[in-house]
Amino acid sequence: MADELYKTLGVSKGASEEEIKKAYRKLARKYHPDRNPGDEKAEERFKEISAAHDVLSDPEKRKQYDEGPAFGGFGGGQGPFGGGQAGGFGNVDLGDIFSSVFNRGGGRRSQPQQVRGRDLETEVPLSFDQAVNGAQISVTVPKSSRCATCHGSGAKPGTSPTTCPRCEGRGIEAQGQGFFSISQPCPQCGGSGQVIEDPCPTCGGSGLTQQTKRYKVNVPPGVKNGTRIRLAGKGEDGPRGGPAGDLYVTTRVASSPVFQRLDDGNLEVAVPISIPEALSGGTIEVPTLRGTKKIKVAPGTRHGSIQRLRGEGPPRAGGKGNGDIRYRLEIDVPKELNEEQREAAEKLAESLNGGDPRAELLRKAAR
Repeated sequence: MADELYKTLGVSKGASEEEIKKAYRKLARKYHPDRNPGDEKAEERFKEISAAHDVLSDPEKRKQYDEGPAFGGFGGGQGPFGGGQAGGFGNVDLGDIFSSVFNRGGGRRSQPQQVRGRDLETEVPLSFDQAVNGAQISVTVPKSSRCATCHGSGAKPGTSPTTCPRCEGRGIEAQGQGFFSISQPCPQCGGSGQVIEDPCPTCGGSGLTQQTKRYKVNVPPGVKNGTRIRLAGKGEDGPRGGPAGDLYVTTRVASSPVFQRLDDGNLEVAVPISIPEALSGGTIEVPTLRGTKKIKVAPGTRHGSIQRLRGEGPPRAGGKGNGDIRYRLEIDVPKELNEEQREAAEKLAESLNGGDPRAELLRKAAR
């Protein structure tokens, strides 16, 4: 399987340096951890892509890989990358490869690795009007924040963290047998590269304390129920000065007694009309988001007919103008009639020649 690294990048064995570089950049953008937070499979794929590129972009390493073990290289074998050990590159340390991929500094990380804080999520209730018009609201979030006593270092004021004696500040150590070796976080410092001999009395050395923070959220006009708004850097702070995660605010929009929101971003309103209006037509007044307007009812309007006012609905996502309001005309039939109304209804039936509106239906059913 001497071509396994080429398959990882999706290029042929005879690919040029430029083709390899182009394929790597495309895949690295797709699977980069920053674009796939919390996705372990994507992170693992990114490592494989980076390791393959580290070998194939170096003419000497690529030559050794192509020549295989018979010529002292590290191609062939049974591992997923062709190494003599499962997961290895023959006599090449995977720890060295991955470390050089992420640091490009000669095989070992020289700076302590900072751990990013957790992302947080919260919900915020909105009225229908706030969702349509936009609003600025406040959210209160309990979170782990940088300790005010030690400013996030974890060390007692007046002292500082010291270099970990076990990993000598690298934050990792290699373990394995024979040719196969992998790197893992140092068990003494947890991968930070530093140890705290005199912990901060407030946070106990973690650099973090539980605090309650209040943030203002700008809700754009036209948001729907369940919209997620990202507040970058407002999640939990990372331990010992690490970068903060993000805060995601999910909107919960209250329903309106008048307007029904449709999946396409438009609004719909049920509008009752009288029997005379349905028969003879006319002009009626209907509600909008900014007051009222008049629409025409055509003579002979059927129950459930739709009239539309374009651009009177809520703002569309991405600033693409406003949606529409659809008016569903529903004929209002009285439940009870007085004597005068009953006589008028009978006269109307007579003037229509007593026509049976179901005659055609029954005729078709009898075929």
